[in-house]
Amino acid sequence: MSEKILTTRKNGMAVLLLVIALYVAASVLLIAAVSGAFAPHYRDVYGVTVYDERAFDPTGFVAAPCLLWLCLGWVLLCGLKVLKPQEALVLTLFGKYTGTLKGEGFYWVNPFSSAVNPAAKTKLNQSGDVDDGKTGSLTSALTGLSAQAAEQASKKVSLKIMTLNNSRQKVNDCLGNPVEIGIAVMWRVTDTAKAVFNVDNYKEYLSLQCDSALRNIVRIYPYDVAQNVDTTGDGVADEGSLRGSSEVVARRIRDEIQSKVSEAGLEIIEARITYLAYAPEIAAVMLQRQQASAIIDARKMIVDGAVGMVEMALDRLKENNVVELDEERKAAMVSNLLVVLCGNQNAQPVVNSGSLY
Repeated sequence: MSEKILTTRKNGMAVLLLVIALYVAASVLLIAAVSGAFAPHYRDVYGVTVYDERAFDPTGFVAAPCLLWLCLGWVLLCGLKVLKPQEALVLTLFGKYTGTLKGEGFYWVNPFSSAVNPAAKTKLNQSGDVDDGKTGSLTSALTGLSAQAAEQASKKVSLKIMTLNNSRQKVNDCLGNPVEIGIAVMWRVTDTAKAVFNVDNYKEYLSLQCDSALRNIVRIYPYDVAQNVDTTGDGVADEGSLRGSSEVVARRIRDEIQSKVSEAGLEIIEARITYLAYAPEIAAVMLQRQQASAIIDARKMIVDGAVGMVEMALDRLKENNVVELDEERKAAMVSNLLVVLCGNQNAQPVVNSGSLY
């Protein structure tokens, strides 16, 4: 199914003015016919007014078409369509796809054409891009169109960029740890015929494909950097992770969704990770693990700095000939300095008033 755009139907204003003019003309003619303006002629014979039965009576020929037009002329108004920017209307005539109206304007189409949009009433966790059912009633009340025209007004296909904020999902990463992740997908309709006819409901179809793609990609990556894990498929371990490679993961999710929804006439512009955390049942344990890892890293940094400061102190004392220390006194000094530099509490100074021996 390929999209066929109708570009020569922007004559809605001309049709509207023509229908109004014909209604006015029909009303005037009908009133004239009823009031006797087209009554048979009377003629004067020797000063006496005589009814001429042979005179032609056009009243019936005028009143019947006028009455018929006044009763059925409104049908042409059902073919009037108004589109705002970034809107489209998919039309079918007795079940056959006739084309798509795109672009803002005032159109007139076959009044028996019907608009098709199976996702018109679908509500997703997304931006307000669908009709809530009130707009159709308001349009009908203001314009006086039929109920069918008001219903078609709610079946317009939006061509705007929309955001689907998919619900959080619990997925196991490549190490089997359950994580909760949510994504936001920016998308739009590019082919209205495919979106309407190739799938049953393109909004629900998109939401389902987002869930599937998210699970397929998340299970490839660990939550944090792990050893001996290949996330690219080249057979070489790398440092890819959900937390550290969010841009790469989001891009792969977008490509995965796009490959699934192309047949539905949808374009995935961007996908972003909006929420990422361990599942509640292991969140406390993983937090303790992260805290322990942070404490170990901090201790390593403190010890490295303390050793460097002790080496610098010994070298400066030796260069300036401040004091001569044997190996035992060096060991005692190193021990004291490391205790002072690596301790969690402030050191209490001790004044030595005697010899060490």
